[in-house]
Amino acid sequence: MKRQFLLVFLAWLGACLFGALPFYFSGYIPNFTDAVFESTSGFTTTGATVLVDIEALPKWLLFWRAITQWLGGMGIVLLVAALLPLFEAGSFHLVKADTHGMHKEKFVPRISLAAKLLWLLYVSLTALQILLLAFFGMSWFDAVTHAFSTMSTGGFSVRNNSIAYYNSPGIEWVCIVFMFLAGFNFALIWQLLRGKLRCIMRRKPDAVIRNSEARAYTGIVLIAAIIITIAIFPKSPSFGTGEVHRALRQAFFQVTSLISTSGLYSADYSRWPSAALGILFFLLFIGGCSGSTAGGIKVIRYVILSKQMWNEMKRVVYPKGIFSIQLNGKSGKKAAVHGVAGFVFLYFLILFFTALLVSTSGADVFSSINTAVICQGNTGLGLGDPGVFKFFPDYVKWGLCLVMITGRLELWAVLILFTGDFWRK
Repeated sequence: MKRQFLLVFLAWLGACLFGALPFYFSGYIPNFTDAVFESTSGFTTTGATVLVDIEALPKWLLFWRAITQWLGGMGIVLLVAALLPLFEAGSFHLVKADTHGMHKEKFVPRISLAAKLLWLLYVSLTALQILLLAFFGMSWFDAVTHAFSTMSTGGFSVRNNSIAYYNSPGIEWVCIVFMFLAGFNFALIWQLLRGKLRCIMRRKPDAVIRNSEARAYTGIVLIAAIIITIAIFPKSPSFGTGEVHRALRQAFFQVTSLISTSGLYSADYSRWPSAALGILFFLLFIGGCSGSTAGGIKVIRYVILSKQMWNEMKRVVYPKGIFSIQLNGKSGKKAAVHGVAGFVFLYFLILFFTALLVSTSGADVFSSINTAVICQGNTGLGLGDPGVFKFFPDYVKWGLCLVMITGRLELWAVLILFTGDFWRK
């Protein structure tokens, strides 16, 4: 088991170093540290960049930049699927890429078959988005690179102003739908495509409908988007349906972008009211569903913690009561709560030390926290200046590279390498 941990980390590290070579030898990113940072950001689907003028890069380099995130997007899902049989204890069982969350029922009998099905779904959704983006006016090159960016939740764009450059409602709605899908559990999407929803017509509970994480994820997106729409709603009494649609579209775009950790943007949301910015900042700490290409803490962990919180409140009223966590209509294991609590504590502990590292460069408190959240959650987009990474000293960039890989591999797979127990026989 120890060998697998080490091989996984070395594989990701090797990929990030190899991916930096085209950036470095092209001469467009002459600093090797910057080249590694850009490559790491791509493979970990973080989307943070050291580039100031993205459109100055040649198309072949922009395409390579898009390829890194597209490969990294599916890489984490397949990694989790491949490692699951190795971990029955700890927290890895919380990020199962199947339709049953905490239970041992399998998505498919064999890992190899699961990998093929997930890749088929991933490629198919990417191809469909390319066609839709081209239909609404994007060039084929832009459509391909942005589809790679969306489905991987990577956030790299070939335009300096991201999706806002196109000023197209159709393109924005296409990205909204596919960012939402990219943050959704891929195994659940596969079940939908296999026709599992036919049982709804028979009025029987469906695995997708009763999935606790899927319901929470959808609910968060809807509630956050509605609140932000109200917050940025035109205050003029003469507003028309066009302004209403624009507010609704921009709200849904930024909500799906941040919760799926995609990092694309369609408007200058820094000018939005404080209430809207507060909601967006909260979304930075959530992330998408388990079994998705999204980063972050993941919705399933918040579901478990919220259910445990409710049980503790009931225990105050009924001290002798016995309460269990219900996930997907079934009782979950108590050990799951301990794993989630440990993960969340470690997540915020790493955030603290990452922010501390960034602050040593002279960055203010908010920029330090914002940078830490972006890199560890692989969100690529926060509430600060997106071009700030260019100006960090090299030692901070190397530290952020390690943090991006750590966040992408769900913390434990990397941090365990730094413990004495790992190296003892």
